[in-house]
Amino acid sequence: METKEILKKVRKIEIKTRRLSDHIFGGEYHSSFKGRGMTFSEVRQYQFGDDVRAIDWNVTARYNEPYVKVFEEERELTMMLMVDISGSESFGTSTQFKKDTVTEIAATLAFSATQNNDKVGLILFSDDIELYIPPKKGKSHVLRIIRELIEFHPKSKKTDISVALKFLSSVMKKRAIVFMLSDFMDDDYEKTLKIAAKKHDLTGIRIYDKHDEEIPNLGMVQMVDAETGAVQLINTSSKTIRRNYKAHALKLTDYYINTFKRSGAGTISTRVDEGYVKKLLGYFKHKGR
Repeated sequence: METKEILKKVRKIEIKTRRLSDHIFGGEYHSSFKGRGMTFSEVRQYQFGDDVRAIDWNVTARYNEPYVKVFEEERELTMMLMVDISGSESFGTSTQFKKDTVTEIAATLAFSATQNNDKVGLILFSDDIELYIPPKKGKSHVLRIIRELIEFHPKSKKTDISVALKFLSSVMKKRAIVFMLSDFMDDDYEKTLKIAAKKHDLTGIRIYDKHDEEIPNLGMVQMVDAETGAVQLINTSSKTIRRNYKAHALKLTDYYINTFKRSGAGTISTRVDEGYVKKLLGYFKHKGR
């Protein structure tokens, strides 16, 4: 892809997602995630109803009347976007590929964080760490993240969520807001998820296509495994094959939902052809209560 075309795509995504983050998600994002702690703001005279534990005894003794310390929430946060760029993300049968929806959601979240003057970082992963961009502030930094999401070509097409979570735990020493965007066509990551979710405010965003869950009856079809490259002739008119395909997909989905729940992490699922705005907004509102 030429530079001019990449910049055009970046600009198009910026316009769409910036509008969403400005008018919809900005306030919800702010109220959904808490700061790292409380920081001292000022000292003022005691008012009826103030917590007596907040009295500043040194100032009170100096002025011979009660004064209290006022604290404010330390708002600066760090957001880490963990994005699956394995082969299965380049699949889509409706309006767009899964990776296009992933890019839009990631950009919306990044701009929402930037509105609150928070840092944003990026981890692109397959069955290995493909790219790590350390957290930083600013619009130009977010645009770089969007550019990488559009044009980055992974070395591997396979998926290993556990590898990505281990890397997160090793590089992020302080608590962060973490969004993992994937179709979660993987398992055996519960142990590493529990460790990461204990340390960070973690949410999994599952982006999937309707044909990830079931295949239509199209007769004999040549299929390619997006992650291994294996080619196989499949008889989609077989009820057994369609049933087994659906059962396998439901097994992975159940594993994702239950594993995240047991780990104390949040989950969002959105289909490529459904639209993600209401689901993200609903999640933020529920989390902010």
